[in-house]
Amino acid sequence: MASPISSAIFFFFFSSFSFAFALSWSSSIEVESKVVGGEGAEPVARESFPIDGDVAWVVQVSDLHLSTYHPDRADDLVRLLAPALRAIRPSLLLITGDITVRLFLHFLQSDAKNKRRTSTRQDISEWIQYSNSMDGIVKYSGIDKRRIFDIRGNHDKYGVPYVGHELDFFSTYSVSSQLRRQSTVQSISLVGDDRKYIFIGIDDTLSIGIRGPSNLFGHPTEKRMAVVESELQYWDVYPSDSVTKILFGHFPMSFTASSEKGQRYESLFARQSVSSYICGHLHGNFSRQLWRLHPSKLSSDVLVPRKAKGFWEWELGDWKESRLIRILSVDGGVVSFHDIELLRKHDVRDEFQTTIVITYPADSRNMNNMEQNNQSFRNDINALVFSTQQIINVTAKVFDAFREYKIMEEVPLQLISAVDKPLFHGKWNAESYRSASATRYLLQVSVVDSQGKETKSNLRPFSVEGKLAHYASTWLAYLVFQVEWQSLYMVLLWSNFSFLVVFLCLPKVLNYLMERNASYQKWATSHVISSPIKRRKSLFVLFWFLMEGSRNRILWFSMVMYLLCLLKLPWFWGYATSENENISAMYLSGWMVQSPDSHAILDKLGNPDLMVITLPFMYLVVTPMFILIYSLFAERSSFYLQFCRKLRHQNGPVASNIELEQVTQFVPPNLTRGISTSSTCKFCQGWTRGSLLSGSLIITLVHFKICLALMLAYGVGPVSLSPALSWAPPVFLVATIYSTSANMNTEQEMRTKKG
Repeated sequence: MASPISSAIFFFFFSSFSFAFALSWSSSIEVESKVVGGEGAEPVARESFPIDGDVAWVVQVSDLHLSTYHPDRADDLVRLLAPALRAIRPSLLLITGDITVRLFLHFLQSDAKNKRRTSTRQDISEWIQYSNSMDGIVKYSGIDKRRIFDIRGNHDKYGVPYVGHELDFFSTYSVSSQLRRQSTVQSISLVGDDRKYIFIGIDDTLSIGIRGPSNLFGHPTEKRMAVVESELQYWDVYPSDSVTKILFGHFPMSFTASSEKGQRYESLFARQSVSSYICGHLHGNFSRQLWRLHPSKLSSDVLVPRKAKGFWEWELGDWKESRLIRILSVDGGVVSFHDIELLRKHDVRDEFQTTIVITYPADSRNMNNMEQNNQSFRNDINALVFSTQQIINVTAKVFDAFREYKIMEEVPLQLISAVDKPLFHGKWNAESYRSASATRYLLQVSVVDSQGKETKSNLRPFSVEGKLAHYASTWLAYLVFQVEWQSLYMVLLWSNFSFLVVFLCLPKVLNYLMERNASYQKWATSHVISSPIKRRKSLFVLFWFLMEGSRNRILWFSMVMYLLCLLKLPWFWGYATSENENISAMYLSGWMVQSPDSHAILDKLGNPDLMVITLPFMYLVVTPMFILIYSLFAERSSFYLQFCRKLRHQNGPVASNIELEQVTQFVPPNLTRGISTSSTCKFCQGWTRGSLLSGSLIITLVHFKICLALMLAYGVGPVSLSPALSWAPPVFLVATIYSTSANMNTEQEMRTKKG
C-alpha cells in the first residue's frame, strides 16, 4: 500500500501540472496565429577611407567590461590605449563588443552590476564612463573619431527589451550611434593604390535582450546573413587579387547559432573568399592564442577564386583583465597580426613600448595564403615598427631550425620614405628558402632606437611556398573554440533525456515480463544467483536495482509526469528583459516573449543560450535525483532481505516459514519469493542510508543554488512559484525519504509481533 505522503505528492503534481498544461495549451493556441518577428531590410552602414600605399593596419580591442566598481578599466583606456594609438596611428580602431558589465550567476562570475554581483540591468553611469573615455582617446591619441567602430556584445544587450528602449544605452553613448551608424552590419573599405581592404562588422546580438545567462550566443538572422553576403558580393566587381575581405564581430563561430533555416556563417564566409574573421567574447581564459582555420573544399568553378582553402578565425583576449590589444596588418592580401599586453605602471605615466609587426612573409602557423599554385615568390621583407623613439637600425635575420638555429642571412630594412608610415622594407632571395617543412626557417626582426635600446620580435616560422604549419592547441581550448556548441548542446540534452526515459521505462518492462513469466524466480535462483559467473550476478543485481527502485507506482508515475512537464511545459516564469516588462515563460526550447512592436508571441528566443540553465539542472539535479530515489527504495528492500536472512539463521528452517509469513506483511509483493539474499546484500553493503541522505542534501543544496541565481536574474516570485523548477526536486526527495523510512522501525515491530 502506498504511503499517505506518496498519494499526496501524486495529487499535488497532478493538479500543478494540469494547471501548467492548461496555461501552456492556451499559449500554444496564441502562438499558432503569431507573426514571427524579424528585422526589416536595413541598409548597410558603408564608409570608405584612403590609405597611402598598399599596406594597412588596424587596432582591435575587445571585452572592455567597464564597471562602476572597477574604474581602472575606463581610466586605462585613456592612460594606456591613447598613447598606443598615438604611436601606432592605425587606419581603424575596432571595438568588438562587451563594452560594459552585464553579468549574472554571481556564484560563477567575478564581476557584476553592483556590490552584491547580482543585477543584470544596464547602468547608465558605465555608458557615460565609456563615452567620456572615447572622447579622451580621441583627444590624446589624435585618431579621427570617424575611424572608430564599435559593435554590441551580449553584455551590452542584457535586459534591453528592444533597440531604442530607454535601457538601450548603446544607441545613445556608443561611437557608432553618435555617428549615425544604426545598422547591424557595418562596411568599411580602406582604398590603397592598387588594393582594397574590406572590413565588415556584424552585430549578432539577440533582437530582444534576454537577461543573462540566456544571452550567450550570437544569433544571425536570415535577413542579416543575406545583407552580409550581398555586401561581400558587392566587391566582386573588382579583381579578386586586389580585394581582401576581413570580418569582425563579438561572437566566435563556436558560440554563434544557426539562422532560422539552419544556415551558418562558416559556409557563407568560405563561399565569399573571406580572408579572416576576428572576434572576442572568450576573454582568453582558455588560451591566449585561440586560432581556428575553417577549411572548405576547392570549387571547380572557374569563377570561384582558388587561392585559399578557407578562412581564419582569430579570437582576441580581453581588455578587462589582460589589457590586450591587437594590431592586424594587411600587406598585399597577406593578413598578419600581433597581440600586445599593455604594461600597467601606476607610479609613472606609461609610454608605449616599441612594437614590431612583420607584415611579410606571414607566419606559417596562421597565414591566409596557403598553397598557391604557380605563385611567384615575393622577394621582399616588410615590417612595421611602432615606437615613440627615433629608429636607427632595423635588421631581419633568418634562422635554420635544422642547423641548430644558425643565422642564414641578415637583411637590412630601410624606411620607405615615400609614404608617411613606419614601414621598413628589404630585399632577399625567397627561392633560397624552399623547404618541405613549414617550420624549418624562422624570421626575426631586431630594432635599435636612438636611445640605444634593442627590441626583437618573436621568432616566427615562415614558408615562401605557402605551406601551413601545425598549430598546437590544448584540449580545453579545442573544446571551447572549435566545437560547435549548438550541436553539442543538443547531443548532451537529448542523450540525458533518453537516459532518463530508459531509466524509467526499463524497470516497468522487466516487472511486466516477470509477472507474465511465472518461472522467472526459479530461473533466477538456479541460473543467476547460484551461478559462479560474476558477470551474470552483476547483470542480475542491476536488474534487481532497477525493479526495486521503481516499485512505488505513485512516485514512478510522478517522475514520468515530471519528465513530460520538463519537455513540454514552462520551467519557470520571470522577467526576461527588464523589471518593468511583461513576465515571460522559459521552455526547454527557449523563451516565449511578447514582441515589443506587436501583439505577436516570439518563441524559442535564447536557444541554445539557455544551456547554462538546462544542462546544470538536468545533469546536477534531475538525473542524480532519479538515481537517488531508486537507490533509497533499493536500500529499503535490501534491509528487508537482510532481516529475512537473520530470521532464517536464528530460528532454523522450520520456524523460518512462519517468520517469513509474518515478514511479508512488511515486505512488498514478490520481493522474497525465490530470491537469495547473498548477492543483493553484497551489492548494498556500500549503500548505507547515511550516504544516501547525504547525497540528498547535496542535491538539495545544488538545486537551491541554481534557483537562487535564477531568482536574482528573473525575479523571486515567478521563479519560486514555478513547480517544475523550484518545488519538484525537494518534494520528490522528501516523499522518497519518508516512504523508505519505515525500515527504521521494522525490526522493532517484528520483534514485538513475534513476542
